[in-house]
Amino acid sequence: MAGNGADRHITIFSGDGRLYQIEYCRLAVKGQGQLSMGVKGKDSVAFVTKKKTTDKLVDQSSVTSIYKITPKVGCIVTGLAPDARAQVQRTRYEAHEFRFEYGYDMPVGVLAQRMADIVQVNTQHASSRLLACSLILMGIDDEKGPQLWKVDPAGTVYGYKACASGHKEQEAVNHLEKQMKKDDAEDRDTTATVQVAISSLQSVLGVDFKSSEIEVGLVEGPTGLFRTLTEDEIENHLTAITEED
Repeated sequence: MAGNGADRHITIFSGDGRLYQIEYCRLAVKGQGQLSMGVKGKDSVAFVTKKKTTDKLVDQSSVTSIYKITPKVGCIVTGLAPDARAQVQRTRYEAHEFRFEYGYDMPVGVLAQRMADIVQVNTQHASSRLLACSLILMGIDDEKGPQLWKVDPAGTVYGYKACASGHKEQEAVNHLEKQMKKDDAEDRDTTATVQVAISSLQSVLGVDFKSSEIEVGLVEGPTGLFRTLTEDEIENHLTAITEED
């Protein structure tokens, strides 16, 4: 990938117009062995990821990739854990500063674009390092309904019907494209949305998970509050998926 010293600094373009350090950062996100997937339904949004622990002695309850930003906005972070924590902290800061200044909650789409602007600044300075993590944000907008946004390490941001990030990302995207082509994709209720997210993760990774091995985040109407599912709730969904298969 590298050539002629173009990968020595983040601000140097290669002869064919590429920034190699950004590509290295994206590879670092994918190289952590973690896959996260998000799916938008009729009145809810769900995302799921595999719990990633590097040591069998680590307390599972202390490991998470899903964070509450505000009572109505949640995010899932894929990539290096230290970078992820720093990114989550900044996301919370931006959301609460907006609330303090304007008196109402920051729309999830505005928050995603604000974080993308902040991330992009790191690509302009040779003295800074890109954070090797990608954000998937979800919430329910008062005007636009369920929202699912993804911010990559370079500052690229888009709203999605379904998205994936991390290990086997392209395979996950291909699988989600097939799922979203179904006629009922836009009319899925909360239960169906959660089960599509979980079953998609299992299909792409080729693993039948236990309830303690995955994390599921959910935001649903009409309250629009974000929460993470308990192991019992996840177990019920896994059982339903197995019975359906």
